[in-house]
Amino acid sequence: MSAPKLRVAICGGGIGGLCLAVALSKYTHIQVDVYESAGRFREIGAGVMIWERTWHILELLGLATDFARVADGVQDPSAGTQRQSAIRRTTYCILTRSIYTDGLVRFHRSDFLDVFVDHVPEGVAHFGKRLLSYEKRDGGELGLKFEDGTSAVCDLLVGCDGIKSVVRGQMLRAKAQELGRPDLLALIEPKWTGSIAYRGLIPATELPTADGAKHRTLTSPMMHIVAYSVSRGKTINIVAFASELDKDNTPYSSEWVTDCTKDEMLQCFAGWEPEVTMLLEGVDKPTKWGIHHLHPLPFFVADRVALLGDAAHGMSPHLGAGSGQAIEVTVAEFIGHNNEPIQDAYVLASILGSGAATTATLDAALAAYQQTRLRVANRALENSYEAGKMFEFNSSFGDEYSTLGPAMGRQWAFLTESTPEGETEKAMGIFWSLQGQ
Repeated sequence: MSAPKLRVAICGGGIGGLCLAVALSKYTHIQVDVYESAGRFREIGAGVMIWERTWHILELLGLATDFARVADGVQDPSAGTQRQSAIRRTTYCILTRSIYTDGLVRFHRSDFLDVFVDHVPEGVAHFGKRLLSYEKRDGGELGLKFEDGTSAVCDLLVGCDGIKSVVRGQMLRAKAQELGRPDLLALIEPKWTGSIAYRGLIPATELPTADGAKHRTLTSPMMHIVAYSVSRGKTINIVAFASELDKDNTPYSSEWVTDCTKDEMLQCFAGWEPEVTMLLEGVDKPTKWGIHHLHPLPFFVADRVALLGDAAHGMSPHLGAGSGQAIEVTVAEFIGHNNEPIQDAYVLASILGSGAATTATLDAALAAYQQTRLRVANRALENSYEAGKMFEFNSSFGDEYSTLGPAMGRQWAFLTESTPEGETEKAMGIFWSLQGQ
């Protein structure tokens, strides 16, 4: 008789959850189920950017060709991302612009998610399943209870349910009581960073030009007024940040995402360079986002429950690292949806996909995941927050360009410090050592 399958339940069908589902579905000894609270898979927001290391993960998963069809910034799918000069910076009197073009690939968020959706096997996705709670049962399995009155069981629950994660909330409350650590309760709710972002879309054909020349954002992404092309160059995604330092870590007084008037947005950036004004003038229906993040968690794993992506390390978007980090672990452009979930997913899937990962060795597998990803993801969370201050001259470097510029560059060191293969090899080494092998 064949051994029973390892049952993995994924709570949440965003970028990180679907990437993990696609990666795990390649292994015959794993049963994957994705429980999504909505009636379909969907993404909030317009643009998402991924870095070359995240693109490499998509190559390793065999998805690069499909992603290339909906990407901006890829010349030849067989050659991976377009290689250009690493970093070019120009500092203006008011606007600090950092242009990163080394392997940067852009997507419309819905196009990006749809590629994962297309690769999720039949019968894996379950819609209208909003998780209420989970409980540990005799024998180690977990029981899941959903809002619609249904239930399910699994050997491993992975919370991919975003920055407002139900799974994180229950995990931290349980550990606070078990360990006598009420301080853990303060880590449950996301915190407002004091920053807001105005965002919108402009059809590329309507993008204003200066002196007859094309606006530079048609060919080169730019920050801290973030603007880059999506939908194969047909649309420009714009995100403009504004911060009030005294509001950091205070309650946000309204819904996280609301409509706003164009006049409010333009008043916020009155006096900025004409190049910026031309962009913002082109946004007909802007939205206003309250930028939240988590404070670093001391653990991502407890009692065969693991957190992934925004549920584990929801971060501000200033490093473009959120969703890619989630993918790397299983295999957030906004409110942490950048590259971290992808990186989370790749590592976790690689460990669970090894033939040695069974219900008997699951605790060791999850410990290896946590030891590999916890420090790296928390550092990205903190660096992204600090980068936001740098971009607005609010960090300890102020507006001293000679030191601020190099400090900004160091914030992206994580892109070259390791490789997906290296992270997986590290995780597997930990996994084997925990089993005394």
